[in-house]
Amino acid sequence: MKLIGMLDSPFVRRVAISMRLLGLPFEHRAVSVFRGFDEFQRINPVVKAPTLVCRAEDGGSVLMDSTLMLQYAEALAGRSLIPATPAELARELRLIGLALAACEKTAQIVYERGLRPAEKQHAPWLERVTGQLHAAYRALDDELAAQPLDTTEAGLRQSGITAGVAWSFTQFVLPEVVPVAAFPHLAAHATAVEQLPVFRAIPCDDAVQLN
Repeated sequence: MKLIGMLDSPFVRRVAISMRLLGLPFEHRAVSVFRGFDEFQRINPVVKAPTLVCRAEDGGSVLMDSTLMLQYAEALAGRSLIPATPAELARELRLIGLALAACEKTAQIVYERGLRPAEKQHAPWLERVTGQLHAAYRALDDELAAQPLDTTEAGLRQSGITAGVAWSFTQFVLPEVVPVAAFPHLAAHATAVEQLPVFRAIPCDDAVQLN
């Protein structure tokens, strides 16, 4: 398998960490959708990161969307990082949804700031998206305050992975927008999981370039 995309993308990174945790071998190709657009287009004409090229015995299909890739990865591994019981599943999916929303809102702010000239940036839009980002992290922090997630490699679930990479991503690109002190439980969770070998093996890329 080949995972295409830069590790400064939380969507790429959550797939890479999950596959490593599941014990699945894969090749990572750090191709940017900006600087490496033509190269990426040859792999996936949609030019969307992450992109996963499946095993040859599975037809070498090209998958998009990190959540869909993780379904395929779990089928290969024969085990899931998501609980099966309805009550546990409902909370797990809520936490994952909040973390993914935070990733999306962070990316929107970075794109608005980085791709538009300052005079063309829409302040009301930035204010709205920032509010949504804070709301996602507030809800996530409240959830972790009520019931912390397991931060051991043996007990790590997809919610713990995604919450960790989301927070690290936002702190990497927008630390001034989301203060650590305002979300102590989430910050503590991310600090704990970032020390795990599986996270340390797949660090956030030093280049501030989204994919």
